[in-house]
Amino acid sequence: MDTVREKIFPEDPLVAYQSAKLGIWAFLATEVLLFGGLFVTYTVFRIKYPAMFHDGHMKLDRTVGAINTVVLICSSLSVALGIAAIRQGKVRVLRTCLLLTVACGATFLCVKYFEWSKHLAEGIGPGTDIFFSLYYMMTGLHGLHVIGGMAALSTMYVLAGRGRFSAEYHTPVEITGIYWHFVDLVWIYLFPMLYLIG
Repeated sequence: MDTVREKIFPEDPLVAYQSAKLGIWAFLATEVLLFGGLFVTYTVFRIKYPAMFHDGHMKLDRTVGAINTVVLICSSLSVALGIAAIRQGKVRVLRTCLLLTVACGATFLCVKYFEWSKHLAEGIGPGTDIFFSLYYMMTGLHGLHVIGGMAALSTMYVLAGRGRFSAEYHTPVEITGIYWHFVDLVWIYLFPMLYLIG
């Protein structure tokens, strides 16, 4: 294991850690551009068609959106607790926190599935109007990021069970945690923009 790690990160451990963090932040910068473009598009059309966007906004369930917001905030807390635990070498606590975080992600997706199903049953689909086209596009893209984050967290869970992480080496866990916080942060923007600002 150490030999493989040395081949991948031949530098000083601190340099390797900083390089990994720089890499994830560079990746997230491209993600910000992606979602930022959608946010700008939403704002432009909302200014142009205020009545349409108000009507669409009124069809969304604030309670459902709030529940999903609380779920993702809890998931950010659990992943942060997991990172704090592995910094102290507490692998079992890390695994428990990762499992809780994945469960929160699954809960979020289940709630979103039932919300979408309700809209589709009412005949409100992606092609209904500009508001719902953007709504499905943004929440769908965010949902894909949640799935990607769950896959990464599950990988960390398995690797932790194999003894790959310790107080001395846990960079992949921290990088995955940063990504998950970003996914949660995107929803923190989506929730008020879609559900609260009418």
